[in-house]
Amino acid sequence: MNEEKITALEKKIQKEHGNIAGMVVLKDGRTVYENYFNGCGADDTIHVFSVTKSIVSILAGIAIDRGYIGSVAQKVLDFFPDYTVKRGEKTIQTITLKNLLTMTAPYKFRSAPYTRFFSSEDWVMAALDLLGGRKPAGEFRYMEMIGPDILSGILSNATGQPVLDFAREALFEPLHIAVASNIVLYTPQEHVAFIKKNCASGWVADEKGHNTAGWGLTLTAVDMAKIGQLYLDGGKWEGRQIVSEEWVAESTAEHSRWEKEKLSYGYLWWTGILNGYAAMGNSGNIIYVNPADKMVVSIAALFKPTAKDIMEFIEKDIKPLFCGAEG
Repeated sequence: MNEEKITALEKKIQKEHGNIAGMVVLKDGRTVYENYFNGCGADDTIHVFSVTKSIVSILAGIAIDRGYIGSVAQKVLDFFPDYTVKRGEKTIQTITLKNLLTMTAPYKFRSAPYTRFFSSEDWVMAALDLLGGRKPAGEFRYMEMIGPDILSGILSNATGQPVLDFAREALFEPLHIAVASNIVLYTPQEHVAFIKKNCASGWVADEKGHNTAGWGLTLTAVDMAKIGQLYLDGGKWEGRQIVSEEWVAESTAEHSRWEKEKLSYGYLWWTGILNGYAAMGNSGNIIYVNPADKMVVSIAALFKPTAKDIMEFIEKDIKPLFCGAEG
């Protein structure tokens, strides 16, 4: 690889994407680029924000593969038999797992009641209480934090174990990914401090031990690249089928669309992204997979509310530089 071009790329990272902590580029299954910034290193885990959602999607696929969950057509309330539906509520009884995975579930609020939600000890039940409302299921409505946690409750109830335990056995350990432990945030101040912390470690959970499904997971840039390569290889890792090829294809196909932003959505994966698909999180965190070019780009980024468009950076600077790379 031309050292001058690499130097130019890294200067652009420092100038325009100064919150990047680590970046890995894989081509044809080999690492063609790996570097770290902001004092971070290969072993530093970063809060990847909504990339967490795509990890939860993989776990849902594994649970279906193993028979813990029948299909995405199952009703959400099938997994919560003790939940009491309030009088007159009908919509919540129609909502399926697929609605949660495709962001087409309705909710009873216009603006997210974060304070009330996060002050609850049980975020799964708090999210269930907000699920439904007057609108029927089917319209795309992106839920950053409130809503996806219901998937955490579904996975726990279906598999009979905490999500982190299931994730370790089914996904993380086979890929040699280490997620230390649960992180419980008891106060708003702790919540803000976690988001702003440069090198956090673990997976956020509520006081009941339910792991977050929309945010809160910490990974290294290499961990993220492994997830991308797993999907690029049809769910296989080191010769072992971790998640079915059918789920990989189904979860990265378009099932819904955010018309306002002109973005298509699969099962907690953004689809139709530069001839590929991506797990995307706040501040430029991303796992980008391009099957045609056999390319994976993972970027772990520190919190920055005004981060520049990471997809434009991949399209204009990373792809042209590495798609023909031989290492």
